[in-house]
Amino acid sequence: MVATVGFLYPGYSAEDDYPRLEAMLNEAGAAVRLPLAHTDIGTDAHRVDALLEMGSVDRLTAVLGELTGRHPLGAVVWACTSASFVFGYEGAGEQVRRLAAAAGLPASSTSFAFARAVASLGVTRVAVAATYPADVAGLFADFLKAAGIEVVATRGSGIITAAEVGTWGRDEVLRLAEAGDDPSAEAVLLPDTALHSAAWVAELEAVLGKPVLTANQVTVWEGLRLLGVAAVCPSLGTLFAGGRPAA
Repeated sequence: MVATVGFLYPGYSAEDDYPRLEAMLNEAGAAVRLPLAHTDIGTDAHRVDALLEMGSVDRLTAVLGELTGRHPLGAVVWACTSASFVFGYEGAGEQVRRLAAAAGLPASSTSFAFARAVASLGVTRVAVAATYPADVAGLFADFLKAAGIEVVATRGSGIITAAEVGTWGRDEVLRLAEAGDDPSAEAVLLPDTALHSAAWVAELEAVLGKPVLTANQVTVWEGLRLLGVAAVCPSLGTLFAGGRPAA
C-alpha cells in the first residue's frame, strides 16, 4: 500500500526537493507519494509581519482542495518553518489544529517536525544554522526551547527572501552548516524549506560528523510519522537510517 502525504508549500523556491525525496525513498524500498500544492505567500520576506500573514490558516486552507481532491491523503503537512514558529509554540499548535480540522486529516508543520525529529534522535543539544535574519533565527531557537531542546548556538545569514535562498546550491549549503555548527551541539538544524538540501544530507553529516536535520527532510519524515511509516533511506541521513554517523 502506498503511503501518501500531502504538503502545502509556500510559493516557489525548493519545491523540487519533494519529488527528489519521493524518488530517493522509493528507490530505497519505501512505497510513498508526496504530492504538493503551492500556497500564496503574499510578501516574500523573512519578516515577522510578512510571515504571520504567510502562515495564516486561510492561506493554507485555500489550496487544500488541490491536494484532497486529487489524492487519497493520509495526512497533510504545512511545509514551512518560519511561518509556523513565528506564531510561537502555542500559536503554531493552534495553526496545525485548525489545518487538521479543515482537512479532516492528521496535520503538522515543519517546526513541529524539527522538534519531533530531534527527540527521535535522542539528542538534547542542537545548533541552528539558518538562512534567516538573526531575529527570525532567534524565534526558531525560542520555539525549540519551548519544546524542551537546548539550543547551544544560533546563526542567522541575513537573507530576506525565499527566492534568494532557493538559488543556493551544494557549496552554499555546506558552508552554512559548517559555519552554524558548534562543538557542543549533538545535531545541526537547517530550518528553511526554501533551501535545497535533500541531495546533500548524507554529505553534510559526513563533513560535520553528527546528525544534520534539514527542513524538507524533516517535513517528509514528519508526514510519514503521522501515518506510522518508518521509512529507511540511508542517503537521507541519520533520521532515516538509524544510528549515528561516524565522526
